[in-house]
Amino acid sequence: MSGQSYDDNNIFAKILRGEIPAYRVYEDDHTVAFMDVMPQAPGHLLVVPKAPSRNMLDADPAVLSKIIQVVQKLALAAKQAFEADGVTIMQFNEAAAGQTVYHLHFHVVPRSESTPLRPHSGQMEDGDILKANAEKVRTALAG
Repeated sequence: MSGQSYDDNNIFAKILRGEIPAYRVYEDDHTVAFMDVMPQAPGHLLVVPKAPSRNMLDADPAVLSKIIQVVQKLALAAKQAFEADGVTIMQFNEAAAGQTVYHLHFHVVPRSESTPLRPHSGQMEDGDILKANAEKVRTALAG
């Protein structure tokens, strides 16, 4: 257990409730995936469980078993959609490890060998680009 409590006003909880818009690419009974608004590479996705979990340290193992299957599915779709050489999957637990939003989430980042990761800065990507990238992933999932 992380020792910290879950804050249901975090930005991902607000996205899950529909209070903040997001470029969604996938949803099932347990999981939602959407475009990261500050992508480190084209196609950078976030995969979050609907169940409230601060991070992996306090998540129900049943939630983890469901979300990791979705992470794999989306990694394959993103790799195809962006013709990537590989996929970086990141997951952070608590501030010391780099977590900044305290709702369990996985970063799925399609990667090309020749392109370094951009910093996860405060620079938001253009909405039209995010919308187009979300559509590429949805198309790959449907294909």
